[in-house]
Amino acid sequence: MAAPITQPAPENLPSQELPPLEHGDRLDQKTFHARYEAMPENVKAELIGGMVYLSSPLKPRHGRPHSRLMSWLGLYQEATPGTDVLDNTTVILSPASEPQPDGCLLILPEHGRTRENARGDLEGPPELAAEVASSSEAYHLHTKRQDYEDLGVQEYPVLLVRGARAIWFVRGEQGFVQLQPGPDGILRSRLFGGLWLDAAALFRGDTARVHEVLRQGLASAEHAQFLQRLKRP
Repeated sequence: MAAPITQPAPENLPSQELPPLEHGDRLDQKTFHARYEAMPENVKAELIGGMVYLSSPLKPRHGRPHSRLMSWLGLYQEATPGTDVLDNTTVILSPASEPQPDGCLLILPEHGRTRENARGDLEGPPELAAEVASSSEAYHLHTKRQDYEDLGVQEYPVLLVRGARAIWFVRGEQGFVQLQPGPDGILRSRLFGGLWLDAAALFRGDTARVHEVLRQGLASAEHAQFLQRLKRP
């Protein structure tokens, strides 16, 4: 039987009196959020299925693909009005889930499903959540993937540092399925028209090639069609 989830902390409890988060704590989202806000800024914590996960300090092997991931998403967003990109931003998904994806690509609220609440926190499932897995493949490919699948994320690319490969989950009829690359090795988003990725180039640090392939996607008919869909009321 799973350990019980604690009740929310009293709203009037001073932040300095809140206990620090510990890896493996079983908490509800409101309690987690209050205690996370009281933690030092250099701490990264997530609530997945009611359990707290604390990340180890990030090393260059994580930071390099992360920076290339954000550059790729940022270039797409610049060419795609009606979308937004967030870097390492907490997302409130459910009373038992508050992940912090490495990157998010959103459709803006007038057409999408996320919004900022009165406190400035993001609520609702991002259309695309992306992660870099350096020493935590099982966590990202199973525990976190299940949470994203259950709570409505539409696409979930994971950059696996070990093996230098990408696994991109997309929503099928009965949940996530793995997106297959085309004959040219390029991964093409099903939801975001023109979001194309040469994962091999990303891992070898060939940013020029990554951007070249993305620009080809941005010049495609599917990107033009996606822009038209975003313009519809």
